[in-house]
Parts: sequence; structure tokens; C-alpha cells
Amino acid sequence: MTGHRTLRSTALALSTALAALTLAAPAEARGPAAEPLPVVTPRSETPALHDDEAGGNADADDPAIWRNASNPGRSLVIATAKEAGLRVYDLDARQVQAIPAPSTADPDDAPGRFNNVDLVTGLRLSSGRADIAVTSDRGNDRLRFYRIDRERPGGPLTDITDPAAAPVFSGGQDEIDEQRTAYGLATWTDRATGRSYALVSRRDRTSIALLELTATAGGKVGYRKVRTLDLPSAFRLPNGATWSPCAEPGELPQVEGMVVDPVNGMLYAGQEDVGIWRLRADLTTAPQLVDKVREYGVPGVYDEETEECAAGADPGFGGSRISADVEGLTLLTEAGGDGYVLASSQGDSTFALYDRELEDDNEYEGGFRVTAASQTLDGSEECDGAAVLNAPLGTKYPRGLLVVQDGHNTDADGDDDRESTDFKFVDLGELIDRLDD
Repeated sequence: MTGHRTLRSTALALSTALAALTLAAPAEARGPAAEPLPVVTPRSETPALHDDEAGGNADADDPAIWRNASNPGRSLVIATAKEAGLRVYDLDARQVQAIPAPSTADPDDAPGRFNNVDLVTGLRLSSGRADIAVTSDRGNDRLRFYRIDRERPGGPLTDITDPAAAPVFSGGQDEIDEQRTAYGLATWTDRATGRSYALVSRRDRTSIALLELTATAGGKVGYRKVRTLDLPSAFRLPNGATWSPCAEPGELPQVEGMVVDPVNGMLYAGQEDVGIWRLRADLTTAPQLVDKVREYGVPGVYDEETEECAAGADPGFGGSRISADVEGLTLLTEAGGDGYVLASSQGDSTFALYDRELEDDNEYEGGFRVTAASQTLDGSEECDGAAVLNAPLGTKYPRGLLVVQDGHNTDADGDDDRESTDFKFVDLGELIDRLDD
């Protein structure tokens, strides 16, 4: 999770193309209190992770769901645990593998830190086609790749990262140690060419890079940078003022949650303190703001003593459905091109759904909460990452699965002195039924 951010003293100049994106009017007026959102409860949860020395600095962040085509009941959830690397779970939320983040040769260098994860199905390698998990190693400013083989002794994931893979954004180790590195991640396969890509955002910056995945010798995977795009960091408000989200000095409003709709090749990117952008996944079109966070346009001043932002009066230019940070974007596909772009509204621990179809301009379709199933199985609060798969997954989840991170897990062991995080597994069929009520 990201902390409070400070208002920059000088607004950065925007390029001509991005300047044209300035919003000319406030969001719809905030009317009477909306109807309560429908709620769903998790069916199970993964073991608690603890971000302390005793817990191996494990911090749940972002999940992906891999469907075992030959035996859907033996599908997997692959998730990041930051400095603790990757965790792999079965459909009962039991851990089946733990992969540590790579160590560094110099103890003074930033350690490996896995931030986000996504999947590529049927990637052509020199050794044949394979399903792979891709993760952003924020600590080393690189992508890492893992071949998925459900029946492999010792665990289903095997590291197949090309050792020659270069930093995504940094020019050397000194820059890497500053940690303005690979952060958010979404994979994408171009249906016209069959080429696979990763879109990677940069921590504390507005940059998004498009990387083409490349097969190298020995069944390894590398990448080459195609192009980058910078989202705006300052915005012209309807009252004529220029606004930037409050941030620590030197930081810009970053992107983390991203997802690509494979049917039309559109990227949805959550700029955490701004809103959700839509643009072509090849980064060749000007971004459009689908929705804004409620805090959009609210002035703030960063207090170095408290390391928090003091917010000013709300001018009323923000949205009404999502609260900063906007995170965990994922795609809920349905037959005939229907479905939703799902986003985590971290600020109020809800989830928002937007129409997937471009003809409907990604209009807001509603939202929901994931609440406690019992005293020992809590819901999801301040969710960082989410993944959804609308496909049969054996008898456990015959109508699909939603996995959400819980940023404030209630530890089943009753250890209230240690903060913990985990992932909640939600029956997608139950969620769809609640949304249709």
C-alpha cells in the first residue's frame, strides 16, 4: 500500500497531447446517499502473512488465477508477497509453494521485492509453448518469469527468467536503489500478431512502459522495451486552478493496478490518487479518464513532521464512486463481450464495476463489498490487488473465482499485536447472483 503524498510546489508542464485531456467540468453532483452496496463473503482465506522479521517481511499484494485446462479443480492462485517473493495456493487456499525474491550480491543494494503478478497462456518458448507467471520485481527493477507445471515435483513454478534481462527503467544500480522502479503490471497478447507484452508502471512516477516478451535460448524469457508513455501529473480544474495530488517531495501520482481487455486491446490503468484511465494497450493513443477518485481536486499540504497530508476544502470536482487509492484492476468477462472492469476502491474498502463495452463508454454499473463470513473469516479492507476468472474451476468453484487481497486481515491465531495481510477467495457465482438481485 502507498502512503500519504505531498503537493508538488511547482506543477510539471504537460505535453500538448496530454494537456488536451484537461477536464472542463466537475463530476456529477453528489446527490442523496446511495443505496447500500451488495455484500459477499469469502469462502476461504490464505494463511496470514506478516510484514516483520519473524514473518520474513511477507506482505500480500497482488493475485492471479491460473486455470488448469486439463484438470480445472487443480487450478492455482499465484500471488505476490513483496520482499517474501511469490506464494502459490490451491483452490482450498492452502499454500503449495513459496518462492523467495532474489537476493542481491551487495547487502547495501535494494532487495528483491515482488509487487504485481499476471499470466501469459501458451507463450512460445524455445522449448515449446507454456503458461507462465510474470512478476514485477520492484527491488531489482526487472520482470521475472516462471513456467507453470502443476505436476512438477517440488512445486508448480520454475524460474525461466533470462539472466540478461535489463532493468526496466533504471540506468544502473544506483538508480535501482532509489526504487523508482517496475511497479504495476499487466500482460497482454495481441490477437492480430500473436506477440505477448507486459505493461509496467513506474513507482513514484506516471510512466508506463510497453515491453515485448521474447523467447531466448534454453527455454528462458526476456523482454525488449517498445515505448513508454507518461500520464499527467497536474490537472486544470474547472475553477481555473492547477491541481496535483498531495505527495511527498519529488513524488508523482503513480499507477499500480492495470488490466488489458484482450478483445479490443484497451488498457485500463489506475492512477492511484487520480482515477482510472483508458487507452490502447500499445500506448499509441491519448488516455481518457473513465472515472475520478472522490479526492480529485482536493488541495493538500504535506507535513514532514507527521508524514501526512493536511487536506483543504473539497471543491467538489471529484467522482462519487471510488476513493483513493484506486487499485487492483481486473477484468470480469462474460459471454458476447459483456462483463466489467473491476476496481478496488481502497479508500472505502469497496469494489466498483464499470461496463466493459466501449459503446457504453465504460459506464459505472455498481459495486459491492467483501465482508466477514464469521468471527474468524473476515472480509477485505484496503484491498491492494484483485483477480477474477469467470470459468469453471472444478466442484469448488463451478462458476468461477474472485480473489482479493485483504490489507487488514484478522489473524485467526488471535495475535492482534502483529499486523497481517492475506487473500480472500470469493465464489464468483455468488457475487454475480448478488449483482443481479
